[in-house]
Amino acid sequence: MSLNWKEINLVLEELDLRGAQIQGVVQSTFDVISLRVHKKSAGATKQLLIALTPGACRIHETFRAIPKSEKPLRFAQLLKSRVVNGWIEDAVQLGDDRIVRIVARRGENRFHLYIRLWSNAANFIVTDETGTVLDAMRRLPRKGEITGGRYAPEERESGNNRVREYEARDLPAPSRKDGEGSAAFGDGSFNAKVDAFYAEHGGALSLEALREQARREREGSMGRLRAALDRLRAKEREFASADRLREYGDIILANLARIEQGDEWLDADDFFAQPGEKIRIKLDPHQAPSAQAEVYYAQYGKAKKGIADIRREIDAGERELAEIEKKLALLLAEENPLALAKLLKGAAKRPGATPAKDKKRPGLSFKRGDWLIIVGRDADENDALLRRHVKGGDLWLHARDFPGSYVFVKQRAGKTYPLDIMLDAGNLALFYSKGRNAAEGDLFYTQVKYLRRAKSGPKGLVIPTQEKNLRVKLDDNRLRALESCRVE
Repeated sequence: MSLNWKEINLVLEELDLRGAQIQGVVQSTFDVISLRVHKKSAGATKQLLIALTPGACRIHETFRAIPKSEKPLRFAQLLKSRVVNGWIEDAVQLGDDRIVRIVARRGENRFHLYIRLWSNAANFIVTDETGTVLDAMRRLPRKGEITGGRYAPEERESGNNRVREYEARDLPAPSRKDGEGSAAFGDGSFNAKVDAFYAEHGGALSLEALREQARREREGSMGRLRAALDRLRAKEREFASADRLREYGDIILANLARIEQGDEWLDADDFFAQPGEKIRIKLDPHQAPSAQAEVYYAQYGKAKKGIADIRREIDAGERELAEIEKKLALLLAEENPLALAKLLKGAAKRPGATPAKDKKRPGLSFKRGDWLIIVGRDADENDALLRRHVKGGDLWLHARDFPGSYVFVKQRAGKTYPLDIMLDAGNLALFYSKGRNAAEGDLFYTQVKYLRRAKSGPKGLVIPTQEKNLRVKLDDNRLRALESCRVE
């Protein structure tokens, strides 16, 4: 619930802003801003918090640290240029309308700061003395609440003559929590009660809602990681019996003279078990007797190599899971809702943003403008890139007639792959292949989502679908330019 008009009057009465100097502005998010004000006669500096959060619109002194946004925000920059170091001549609510008007003077200029605390139509609007809008925290063109529009709520019919039947709520006094100092506890005033109440119950900016958001966002990732780890552990148990495959090969070699072409089974003594125990081993009737043992030795080799890869993946998955759990614990321990909101915003994925550099990414990376090209130099790097570092919309390129590297171009939201970037990637794909000496060749290219792993094939082997062809001639100038764009 937002502050009602009587509560706003009580807040303003306690703040006593007339004669105070505006010394600073901090905008944490697009709907939360604070003014640092100092009143020399009272010898006090206060942080005035203004929140336009739906269902929790309010203005009051805050006793918690105000985090800064990662980048300067437009509206805060306007306030800094117009009212910082100015003096507050008046700060009142217009009748019972839940619109606070602050008149600030800096030099010869006066500005009106209108803070409209309506749950579904909140705004913070700055005008000159004539009512011409200089800017608004939320730009609403249909209402004229944009630069050059007009906003003068004093001139319209308001609720000044119809006093709403509200009472100031009897909010609980803030209680000191473990680890909190006197600053966060407040001074026992109504402002302190409001600050503490909204920290716990302030809608989308309440600690409860933010903590639930943190859990929701991370528990999905944690659940997927745990499921993947379960599958890997099951595969690990399956591969753990690899030694038995080698034993099958040894038993077949010991009984080679008994095997005839077309046999499907070998019944023999199991000399790896208790004396006298028998074993039945499946044979491939299409294989020559001399090759039957090699079938099991090949499976043994693959299983031994596979279990090492799987254990590396399990270790990496467990580390990632522990890191997410650690970050969630830190988020849940944060007591300042504004700081928690900033942490969650910083962790969120921004549409269209260039992916952060992954220090553990294998292979070679090249940055051409805003495009990232990645080259896997061998089967291990190709496989690692496919598993952990590329997504369905990324582009994959590979030499058509020669073994070689996988090359990936990372997708950018709303952008198609330019021909120049594709030629860069194509030159890299041909250069890092056995076709380098041919100086030209054909390439497959398709999106990663159209790749299918080859069942029982070598590590990293994929079968493309919906692939297209790109003919490339190696260009020494292009390759030299790419080398200068290499990133770690």
